Amino acid sequence: MSAEPRIIKKYPNRRIYDTRQSRYITLNDLKDLIISGEEVRVVDASNGDDITRCILLQIINEQEAGGNPIFTTEVLLRMIRFYGDTMQGALTQFLGRSMEAFINQQQHYQQGLQSMFDGNSLLPMTELAQKNLEAWQEMQSSFLSGLQPVNKYHNKD
Repeated sequence: MSAEPRIIKKYPNRRIYDTRQSRYITLNDLKDLIISGEEVRVVDASNGDDITRCILLQIINEQEAGGNPIFTTEVLLRMIRFYGDTMQGALTQFLGRSMEAFINQQQHYQQGLQSMFDGNSLLPMTELAQKNLEAWQEMQSSFLSGLQPVNKYHNKD
C-alpha cells in the first residue's frame, strides 16, 4: 500500500477508471482493491468532485443485496432514525470506535491463534479476552451515558 490514495475516476457513462493501472475497472474490481487494503479516492471525472462516499455506499448496497447482509432491516431502520437527531454525531463516533475495537480484537485474536499454533499457552488469549471485554464495556458506558431515556419515535399513551 502507498501513502497516497489510489485515484479512481468515474465517468458520466458510469465507467470507472483506475489511474494507476490505466484501465477501466468494475465496481467489483474496486471492492477487491479495498478488501486488499488499498486506500482509494474516487473523483467525478467531469468536475473533480470527491464522490468516494457515494461509490462506497454503492458497493455496500450491492453487497447487502447479495444475500449475506451485515445490516439487518432493524439496524438500518434505527440508523436512518438517527439522521438529523441530536445524537447523530454520537452515533457516528460510536460506530467508528466500535469498528476500530472490533478490528483490533480480530487482529489480537488472530495473533493469539498464531501463538497457540507456535506452541505457546492459552494465557495470551485469556488476557486478550479480558482486555477486549473491558474496552468494550468502557466504550459502551461512554456512549450510553449521553443518551436520553425518551424515544421520540414511540407513541405516547
